[in-house]
Amino acid sequence: MENTHNKVTLIAASEHDREVIYKIRHSVYANELNQHSANGNNQLRDDLDENNHYVVAKTGNEIAGFISITPPNTKKFSIDKYFERSSVPFPFDDFLYEIRLLTVVKDNRNSCLALALMYAAFRWVQSHGGKHIVAICRTDLIDMYCKAGLTPLGIRATSGKITFELSVTTIDSLQQMSQRKIKLFTSIKHKVNWQLPFSYFAPASCYHGGSFFKAIGEDLQTLHKAKQVINADVLDAWFSPSPKILEVLKNNLSWLLQTSPPTHADGLIEIIAETRGVKKQCILPGAGSSDLIFLSLKSLLNKSFSVLIIDPCYGEYMHVLEHVVQCKVSTFNLRREDGFVVNTKSLLEEIGKGYDMVVLINPNSPTGVYIAKDEMADLLSQIPISTVAWIDETYIEYAGQGESLEQFAIKTENVIVCKSMSKVYALSGIRAAYLCCSPHFIETLKSLTPPWAISLPAQAAAIAALKDLEYYEEKYSATHVLRNQLKQGLLTLGVTTMTDSIANFILFYLPQHFPPADVFLKKCQEENLFLRDVSTMGKTLGKNAVRIAVKDEATNNKMIAIMERVIANNGNTETGFFSSDIKLSAAS
Repeated sequence: MENTHNKVTLIAASEHDREVIYKIRHSVYANELNQHSANGNNQLRDDLDENNHYVVAKTGNEIAGFISITPPNTKKFSIDKYFERSSVPFPFDDFLYEIRLLTVVKDNRNSCLALALMYAAFRWVQSHGGKHIVAICRTDLIDMYCKAGLTPLGIRATSGKITFELSVTTIDSLQQMSQRKIKLFTSIKHKVNWQLPFSYFAPASCYHGGSFFKAIGEDLQTLHKAKQVINADVLDAWFSPSPKILEVLKNNLSWLLQTSPPTHADGLIEIIAETRGVKKQCILPGAGSSDLIFLSLKSLLNKSFSVLIIDPCYGEYMHVLEHVVQCKVSTFNLRREDGFVVNTKSLLEEIGKGYDMVVLINPNSPTGVYIAKDEMADLLSQIPISTVAWIDETYIEYAGQGESLEQFAIKTENVIVCKSMSKVYALSGIRAAYLCCSPHFIETLKSLTPPWAISLPAQAAAIAALKDLEYYEEKYSATHVLRNQLKQGLLTLGVTTMTDSIANFILFYLPQHFPPADVFLKKCQEENLFLRDVSTMGKTLGKNAVRIAVKDEATNNKMIAIMERVIANNGNTETGFFSSDIKLSAAS
């Protein structure tokens, strides 16, 4: 346990703390700075104290400093005493907060306490949904305020011995500043005992692509625009769900929407067991693989655990491990010059150094590179039983029938296979997935799974999908043809570096005659083609790495044509890679 005995505690002020604060305010702002007249009560307070919030810094039981946050629902701010509201470049709406009364008692003024209080106030606003901050800053301390992220506006006023300058910031710029100065704020974090009801750093979110929804409308009121948009930045299936699924949903939609589902999805479990050849007690369904990833990794790991993960890989794992579980993460780096192929012998040697868990995505994302079943089974058979092997098989059906390790996993004590039903069954929208593993894992995780975790439409769709293997096998075969077609189109554009993907997507690198990645993707979006810049999905990917989802033949042709126009408009058409009317045949 961390020793907090000698640390300054940052905490929301209690009613008793407020009475002490009013006395300190009188001592500093009346007696020391002459901003206010001294009074017989030896206290200073104002109307804003009815609604504001105080963060206090304490050494032991003594208040060493404080800062006030005035929320938007207050009719007036303290700036109204000195400045016109028209001077503030933000609207006085539900997102504008005022920070004021930064105060540190004399004995603590040569420390980082003022900056820590400013940061705490900023995080208060951020965690409460604020977007803008206004503050009156002492000009003699303006450098400190700037260091904390405020921007002076050059508008000043004087009160007593002090000159103030009106200053502002946005939460977005604050977040960017805290990331640029991460070492500074991390060092402050280690010096304080953070007792505020929100985390010290704003929790990181995990980006999954899906920018195309901005073009469609995230309020889902203009879904007709979906026909105009090519969402190749996510990896949804190019084909429709099985006709049997659509029939079930169409014929029973009203009842499926208004009826509570089977509590623990026992019917779905039974069908999974029957069609995938595993025992029912070895299956745990969930509302999509993300649901199972968050549930399981938080349950099986803690901060003291060490985890090995391949790099690059699906970004959600790194997010959960680093930011949610906060365990010790090491990476097994794949090399671009090797085509991001996993050397299982080297991987096994690394695992042998001692890890609590290893995470493998097979086929991998964003590369689409695949480790064959026999090689995977040989690798997993040699992993120490003390190391849990988490195998994500979101795209495994594209590798061929019978390539899943579901049946292998249930015979082990340490292998967990995670199976999404989104990408290979064309069911991304209904959120269904399941785990296959030893019953002892299921026993632990099932107790943490809420009832009705999977909706009734999702259960009905998943059951129908699992019963229509013939339909999906046909689509998997067609996907390989379409992927090769798309590769040929990219080659025609001058793309020479692509991964040997087995899945429904391709990772490729923009060659020199293409515009820079940010320009290229933006120009494609202007023509309603959305691609994914995956350069940040791993340390080893490098710049100009783009992932594109495989679509039907007509859409593949359209994507190539759009990219051709974007390249041509860059003024580099002299390379001779371009034809005026590229047509690709799925039979080629």
